[in-house]
Amino acid sequence: MTPEEKAAVINASAATALIRAMGMQAENLMRQQRGETIAYVEDAFIKVIEEECIHWNGVNSLIQDQYR
Repeated sequence: MTPEEKAAVINASAATALIRAMGMQAENLMRQQRGETIAYVEDAFIKVIEEECIHWNGVNSLIQDQYR
């Protein structure tokens, strides 16, 4: 995979994670407005980062051979 393709994969994963997190945040806001408890806490948001593999180790492992 070229460096450009790797960057595109990382950007796509980050965009996907952002969209998911925004949906989770919106759900929490709607629940708060209805007086309900929130559906998503910090662990759920961290899980999104892990599932999309955009944490440091995930991104680093994808691009590490680019700098050798």
